[in-house]
Amino acid sequence: MSASQYFSTTYAEARERFRTAAGAAGGALESLANPGKGPDGGALGTDAAWFGPRDPDRALVLVSGTHGVEGFCGSGSQVGWFAGGGPKRLPAGVGVLVVHAINPHGFAWLRRVTEDNVDLNRNFVDFAKPLPASPAYDAIADAICPKDWTGAGREAAEKVLDAYAEKHGERGLQAAISGGQYKHADGVFYGGTGPTWSRRTLFDLVRRHLGKSRHVAMIDFHTGLGPYGYGELICPHPADSPITKRSEAWFGKEMTVPARGNSTSAVIVGTLGSGLQTALPQAEVTDIGLEYGTLPQKDVLLSLRADNWLHLHGDLNSPLGRDIKQKIRDAFYQDKDDWKEMILARAVDVIGRAADNLARA
Repeated sequence: MSASQYFSTTYAEARERFRTAAGAAGGALESLANPGKGPDGGALGTDAAWFGPRDPDRALVLVSGTHGVEGFCGSGSQVGWFAGGGPKRLPAGVGVLVVHAINPHGFAWLRRVTEDNVDLNRNFVDFAKPLPASPAYDAIADAICPKDWTGAGREAAEKVLDAYAEKHGERGLQAAISGGQYKHADGVFYGGTGPTWSRRTLFDLVRRHLGKSRHVAMIDFHTGLGPYGYGELICPHPADSPITKRSEAWFGKEMTVPARGNSTSAVIVGTLGSGLQTALPQAEVTDIGLEYGTLPQKDVLLSLRADNWLHLHGDLNSPLGRDIKQKIRDAFYQDKDDWKEMILARAVDVIGRAADNLARA
């Protein structure tokens, strides 16, 4: 059977497919309503399914939709894992919390951000402390998100970014844009000024289900970086951290570490994994990003900038607006059979290996 049957074309379809598949696999379901609405006026929410013993010593968390539009990939992986009998193959004593569409607003609206224009994977910082500075982003902020997306204004913005890349390299430009920033609320990769609804919801879920667990692993599904269809394993922590050492012991040379410079990802702060450590201080946490490639990096970043402009200054129902929405969808979800087969095969393999390593922790 084709992997395509597990992937959906809309957030609403993905939500229903997840709930049906999780229930059929024996999961205990719950839903948490988001206060917003989708573009069709439909309800939004995060759904969760629990498998295995309650209050386990060892627990695995599978998260989709951290970056909204990337949820098509994560949702399909979760549904395919259910349908393939994944819950039945869990090691004894390991519980699994499967979180669907933790950022339902972004999923439904085909955006990477939450309803607050916040990048959820930059939102898990301590807001009681001074927020991280981002001088590189500040220097090119107006070019990253210009007020004009066509004509002379856009041309001027691209010249600024090209000059930055010429001086600092393409990797330097990527780091400047995507590392995370907490100053420009109307910009991209914005971490916010406080905990978002999605952050509070994730904390509520893991504290209720994993509050007694001593060993916790998380796989957070992402798209947009790397070669087409390849699932890169990313540990976003310092190179010498215990989490990095555990993740490399679990997955060997497949594990990449941005702090070592061997990952497609820039070094970032405020990730879900760091939040999980805050929410579960009693647990030894090992968090992993599973990142699948789609289009060339320049096209992916361009789609994000265009979407940011569209929601600030454009018309979603115009020909340009519809074109931008199609491009951001394509940048984070390749609606192709071969891509979906690669995504699901890698997801099933990584989930199984993470569960087995967790059982031995």
